[in-house]
Amino acid sequence: MPDIRVDGCRLHYDIDGPTDAPALMLLHSLGTTTELWSGQLDIFCGSFRVVRCDLRGHGRSDAPPGPYALARLGHDVLAVLDAIPLARAHICGVSLGGLLAMWLALHAPHRVDRIVPANTAARLGTHDLWSERIRLATASGLHAVADTVIKRWFTASFRQDYPATVNRFREMFVTCSLDGYAGACAALRDADLLDDIHRIEAPTLVVTGRHDAATPPAVGQLIAERVPGARRLELDAAHLCNVEQAAAFTSGVHDFLSTSR
Repeated sequence: MPDIRVDGCRLHYDIDGPTDAPALMLLHSLGTTTELWSGQLDIFCGSFRVVRCDLRGHGRSDAPPGPYALARLGHDVLAVLDAIPLARAHICGVSLGGLLAMWLALHAPHRVDRIVPANTAARLGTHDLWSERIRLATASGLHAVADTVIKRWFTASFRQDYPATVNRFREMFVTCSLDGYAGACAALRDADLLDDIHRIEAPTLVVTGRHDAATPPAVGQLIAERVPGARRLELDAAHLCNVEQAAAFTSGVHDFLSTSR
C-alpha cells in the first residue's frame, strides 16, 4: 500500500496483479475511493497489473484545501505512474475518473493505451450546479447532500434489493473529506473538454447507464460521436454502473481492453 508525495500532497495507491501484465489504472468517482472497484478487482487482476489511486481529497490520500483543477488531478495520476514506474497504462474511470481518463488521453497521449470513460461527460454538469453543491456541502456537511447523491448513484430497485451495498457507499461518501469533496467539485465546475475530445487518438469505450440522471446516455453518446472510432456500452444502471451491473461492466471493459486492435 504505497504512498507518494506530489506538490506537498500524499497520494495513496494500490497495485495488484501480475507484474508483467499490461497496466490498467482505475480512477474512482467524486465522493468514493479505490473501493469503488472491488467488484472488478478479481477479474481484472487475472489479465492486468491493476493500479488504483485515491484521488487527491479522497480515501487515504491527503485532502489539502481546494479548489482543485482537473489538470492538477491529472498530473497526480501521472506522478503515480512515474513512481511505480509505468510508461503506459489503460485508463478506466467513472464520472470524475472518466473525465480524467479523457484529460490524460489529450494531455499525455504517450502514457495512455486505451481509455474507458464511464458515466461521465466532456462537460459534467454546470457551473451553477457545482457552485451550489460546494455551498451546501460546506455550510451543512456531506450528510446534507447524501440522499441526493445516493439516489443518483443507484436505481430505486437496486437501493431496495441491495441495502448493505448502498449503505457502504453512503458511509464512503459521508466520511469523505469536506475539503477534498469541495476541491474536487471545483475541478468538475471548471472543466470543459467538449471542444477537445475530437483530438483523442486512444481507442475508447464509452460506458453509460440507462437510468443515469447525473450523466444521461445522451452525454455519453456525444463523447462516442466526437472521439474518432469510439465504441459504446450501455448498461441497465444509474450512475455507478460498475457497482450496479458489476458483471456486465467487468465483462464489457475486460473484452475491450483485451481484444487486439
